[in-house]
Amino acid sequence: MTDHIPSEVDAEQRRIVAELGQMGFTLPGSVVTRTVTCGKPACRCADDPDQRHGPYIQWSRTVKGRTVNKMLSVEQLETYQPWIDNGRRLRDLAHQLETLSLEAMRTAEGWKR
Repeated sequence: MTDHIPSEVDAEQRRIVAELGQMGFTLPGSVVTRTVTCGKPACRCADDPDQRHGPYIQWSRTVKGRTVNKMLSVEQLETYQPWIDNGRRLRDLAHQLETLSLEAMRTAEGWKR
């Protein structure tokens, strides 16, 4: 059946697999930088949004269906941001590979969408 897969589909599959093979560490989630108000009425942050506390770097991900947050230092962000970027790229490549596999299966089996 695989001999019915178009050469351009096969080439794209090989490109995706090669890119996956070059990928380093990956981390799920995303990073946001936040400033916060503390809630104390006499604090500088209570009346002036420009005086809020922070910025705080927060890494968020889902674990067992729940959001988990970790605070990161600037140094940690510099170290792990490429891993987080790789995680996003990994999910994108996995989606591309699944879509391509469905296309290859439809073509090999002669199925219409």
